[in-house]
Amino acid sequence: MALNKSDLVSAIAEKANLTKADAGAAVDALQAVLVESLEAGEAVKVTGLLSVERVERAARTGRNPRTGEEISIPAGYGVKVSAGSVLKKAVQK
Repeated sequence: MALNKSDLVSAIAEKANLTKADAGAAVDALQAVLVESLEAGEAVKVTGLLSVERVERAARTGRNPRTGEEISIPAGYGVKVSAGSVLKKAVQK
C-alpha cells in the first residue's frame, strides 16, 4: 500500500490538528521549497528524517534497449535522497 498526497494531507491534518486545507497548503509549501532549493543547487536536510540534494551526472554512453545501438547520454543532474536515522529505525521494526 502506498500513501498518496491526499492520504498524506489527511494524516498530517489529523496528527497536527489542522484543517485539510491548511495541511494541503503545508505539503504544497514543502514541495515548493524543495524544488526551489534543488534548482538553486542547495541541499535540504531535515535532521533525523532525510536529506535531499542535487547531484551532477557525467556524460556517458548508453544502449538503446530495442536496437542495441549505442547512444550518447549528455551530462545532467539528478536527485539523491538519503534516509535519516528516524526513517532507518522505522523500517527495522
